[in-house]
Amino acid sequence: MISGAVLEGLRNFLPEENILLQEPMAGHTTFRVGGPADCLLQPENEEQLKSVQKYLQAVGIPWFVTGNGSNLLVSDQGYAGAVLQIGQKMSRITVEDCILRVQAGASMAQAARAALEYGLTGLEFASGIPGTVGGGVVMNAGAYGGEMSQVVEQVNVIDCHGERMELQNETMEFGYRSSVIRDNPFIVTEVIFRLEKGDRDQIRSTMEELAARRREKQPLEYPSAGSTFKRPEGNFAGKLIMDAGLRGFQIGGARVSDKHCGFIINTGGATARDIRDVIVRVQEQVKDRFHVELETEVVLLGF
Repeated sequence: MISGAVLEGLRNFLPEENILLQEPMAGHTTFRVGGPADCLLQPENEEQLKSVQKYLQAVGIPWFVTGNGSNLLVSDQGYAGAVLQIGQKMSRITVEDCILRVQAGASMAQAARAALEYGLTGLEFASGIPGTVGGGVVMNAGAYGGEMSQVVEQVNVIDCHGERMELQNETMEFGYRSSVIRDNPFIVTEVIFRLEKGDRDQIRSTMEELAARRREKQPLEYPSAGSTFKRPEGNFAGKLIMDAGLRGFQIGGARVSDKHCGFIINTGGATARDIRDVIVRVQEQVKDRFHVELETEVVLLGF
């Protein structure tokens, strides 16, 4: 619970309307589940973010950073602390020659559309990824042969002391769905992409083709967090889940998608506990059948 004194302190750094108390996280995750965070804070710029982060640390309030919650499962009990949401209030995009500067709260789709508008190629793969640019760079998001590591030149972050740092591509330690930021208390504020000049019609055509492939193969009509599990080395999570006989497996409103077994979907009325229980059952059965441990891409908060 956020005390009156802490709340008063937060008002020194953020507008009143950007401080949401006991905010249900179901409205801020793509699973559409999750109990209330003690408070949800929405900074509008880097200075506000730095001030809030320093203040929360000074008063001992735990905090967690999210974008649009596209890779997040929050427990039904919620989160005892502050959620810093880097979203549309920090989503400015500027373009100069082949350089795209994108604030962390912009969506991957927004960045891809901006690249298209300026005739820049390299971000087509990102056009259908539901997360923010900040979240995308943290997990080295990718699809259809493209990933962030191929196009990111620099990532601007705030470190654990509230100081600004600039991380170059070679210091990001990009790996499969990972980066140096996953293991450090950094908050991404801006990502700088280096792209190439391209043909707008070809870029648009590629984006449309990838969108069609997604609609065909992914259960986009249901709330989900995209691929629930990382791809195990030498295999595919969806195939292992299907071969384990779990296609359509359901607990409450949470279900292994019939369309793509790598997705766990909210068919309506699912709880976070339902989704967590399906994840655990899938992990247990795949390990039992194939001796493979599936690691979640989805981040669990408050469990």
